[in-house]
Amino acid sequence: MTAASAVPDAAAGRGDAGSRDEPAQPTAAVREELAQASRSLEQATPAEIIAWAVGRFGSRLTMATAFGPEGCLIIHWLAAVAPQTFVFNLDTGYQFPETLALRDRLASRYGVAVSLERPEASVADYERLHGGPLYRTAPDRCCSDRKLAVIRRVLVGYDAWMSGIRRDQSPDRAAAAIVGWDHKFGVVKVSPLANWTKAMVWDAIVREQVPYNPLHDRGYVSIGCAPCTRAVGAGEDERAGRWSGMAKTECGLHSRG
Repeated sequence: MTAASAVPDAAAGRGDAGSRDEPAQPTAAVREELAQASRSLEQATPAEIIAWAVGRFGSRLTMATAFGPEGCLIIHWLAAVAPQTFVFNLDTGYQFPETLALRDRLASRYGVAVSLERPEASVADYERLHGGPLYRTAPDRCCSDRKLAVIRRVLVGYDAWMSGIRRDQSPDRAAAAIVGWDHKFGVVKVSPLANWTKAMVWDAIVREQVPYNPLHDRGYVSIGCAPCTRAVGAGEDERAGRWSGMAKTECGLHSRG
């Protein structure tokens, strides 16, 4: 059995969905088949993994990107095999201007227009409702309302999504599978760069001349919302610039909890 034939349609392989607030979970057979596919792709290149995902899920595959170097690389490879794939960004309303400008550069280069998926409430309305910006006082709530709620809305229409996470980025990502079930959102998750390193990513960015966020050249290693991101100093952890001074290290999209 090939890796592609090992994974059934996600919708057909889901177990009971539970309440509307609980994501669907896979059957034991689906979990094993996903694990088998992941093992078979462990030595594949990211481009091969992307091509596999496109072939397996077709129009039921989507991709989320925050326009980090990994996401830009995936768009570079995706454009060669399936530029029509729906790619989206969680536009919280707090992004750097440089990040939004990169969206236009990628569209010009690859013909992939990343959709900006936004929360129902504008930043002004959201801050008025809560008496100011929640990223200062309740950052988990802010991420939940302006990221997690939005991605749940988007993923309802898909069986699988791709992300640019790497195992070496953080403890929460260290066990990331190439292909696995995303228990948080009830769909298959494909991570083509899971076993790559930061050096490998940047070697490919330079070699393929892929557009990237100019903030990286100014010390911003991991880039999220502007108020919650700072440049990283020499010797600091890759994600030290996110929610600096807080215990928070993840927005919740890729955390195990």
